[in-house]
Amino acid sequence: MDIDIFKDILVPVIGGLGIFMLGLDFMANGIQALSVNRMRDFLAKAAGTPIKGVLAGTLITGVIQSSTAMSVMVVGLVNAGVIALRPAISVIMGANVGTTLGNGLIALPLGPLGLILAGVFSLVYCFAKSEKVKNIALACMGFALIFYGLNLMTGGLRPLRNLPEVMALLQTLTADSYLNLLKCVFIAAGVTAMIHSSSATIGIVMGLGAAGILDWTTAVAFSLGADLGTTITSWMASLNLSKNAKRTAYAHISFNIIGVCITIPLFFVSIQVLEWAMQFFGGDPAIPVIVDGKETFPLVPIAVGLYSTFFNVFNTVLLFPFIGVFERVLSRVGRTDAEDAEDYSTPKFLDRKLASDFAQAVPAVQQETARHLQAGAMFLDIARSSKKAPSDPGEHYLATDILSRDIRSYTAALMKEDLPYEQLDLIASLIEEADFTAALTESMHQVARRVRREKFSNPAQAIVDVALNKLDTSLREILPTYGISHPQMPAGHVDLPEVEELRARTLALGPNAGAAERGTILALLGSIERAEILIHRIDAERRSVNRQSVLARASARKETRSSPMGDPGLVPAE
Repeated sequence: MDIDIFKDILVPVIGGLGIFMLGLDFMANGIQALSVNRMRDFLAKAAGTPIKGVLAGTLITGVIQSSTAMSVMVVGLVNAGVIALRPAISVIMGANVGTTLGNGLIALPLGPLGLILAGVFSLVYCFAKSEKVKNIALACMGFALIFYGLNLMTGGLRPLRNLPEVMALLQTLTADSYLNLLKCVFIAAGVTAMIHSSSATIGIVMGLGAAGILDWTTAVAFSLGADLGTTITSWMASLNLSKNAKRTAYAHISFNIIGVCITIPLFFVSIQVLEWAMQFFGGDPAIPVIVDGKETFPLVPIAVGLYSTFFNVFNTVLLFPFIGVFERVLSRVGRTDAEDAEDYSTPKFLDRKLASDFAQAVPAVQQETARHLQAGAMFLDIARSSKKAPSDPGEHYLATDILSRDIRSYTAALMKEDLPYEQLDLIASLIEEADFTAALTESMHQVARRVRREKFSNPAQAIVDVALNKLDTSLREILPTYGISHPQMPAGHVDLPEVEELRARTLALGPNAGAAERGTILALLGSIERAEILIHRIDAERRSVNRQSVLARASARKETRSSPMGDPGLVPAE
């Protein structure tokens, strides 16, 4: 039989792999858009102990199907001080187990239905009006595309059995000895490192096994290599990250390397156990099934998925008692705490347990808003190219934007119908202050972005420096403690010029600065002018309500209600 390599092999294999990986991405994006914030809140509450951390990590990763997203979530919570390192390590252990649930789903024999299901859910996605329905449809469409892509790959790989050259090469990749086993593991690890997806590697291996290109034992060995290869991706991803991110990545790396090193000597024993276990999942994976006159091995994907799940569960159970050892070793990774960058994308003071207590929740909102202001002030460090400043203004702004949404959401949730008017008025004032703070942070971001993008001549740079000093001084009106270590403040007896004067100096630069420089400075002065207006609005908003008096009366009411005799005179001493 003549084989058209392009039509019969390359098109379905490459197309199937692309559809498979696109399905993984769609499913992860849809589920995360639906629940990632809730998952983060749940994780912050649930990961109090190592055992709870493992269970929470397994559950959340099993739902969102992205160990990468899970790692980012954990890093943010550790940086914010919400989760300690010890339970965070256990969460990563659970994430290793949770990500294998996807491998089990991939092994389901639903390939032929994948295309029609993907078509149905894509129509729902296109015509849905609700964002929630669109995200659900996106996740389901990705789920269906996974099976259809795997089905395409299996069909495209099957003709390789009729090519003697290919079969002769693949026969050298047989896990029939420890040396060949190591060869298979390292090849799979290299492929996983290149495509940055252990799920994609396992999907390819399942396709090769189902098509009869690889025997089932070798396919299982390749899945073991995929678990090793994903650690390379974690290591590469951690190179430029913070200390806590490195610790999280190194925890993942350590777990998988230790697990693979322990499993390899036990591989052939574990294969015998798997062969026995497969009796409960359909029988011997080495026995082919004739479909449309062609041999196929539908049980190989099930064996691969089962082994991958067993490996990660075994690895977690084995290493769980040593969490304390991992904590002590990983705590030495990186520099001192003072040098570690804070993650502003995760709230530090907004404890959901305090939300029902007005007298405690309001100070928490005030602390978080002040923290948001400190994050905004860091844009001046960015503009001055300080070594301690965040390297990417856009990434830092994204973190502050996420924090802003969390502050508004938390504050709005405090508005209960039974609250006195003065307390509702205070909450409204906090919401307005948070909104002004978000707008101020956006203006500060524009300042940093414009300064960083343009190279100024000496006369132009002098104007920029004065403008930044002016904004620096204005910020102290609402941020007396100021989060910047060494602000460049002018001498106290020197009056800073107004924006109009700086604008006139810019226009008078003439040949001393190019048109682009002058345009950038004028835009910069506009951002600074808006920032100063917002600073005055924030200060005025803080003065619009006597917050201390309202809080004192709220505390007194709380004490009165909790007093055994209900004596209104029993209030805490001021």
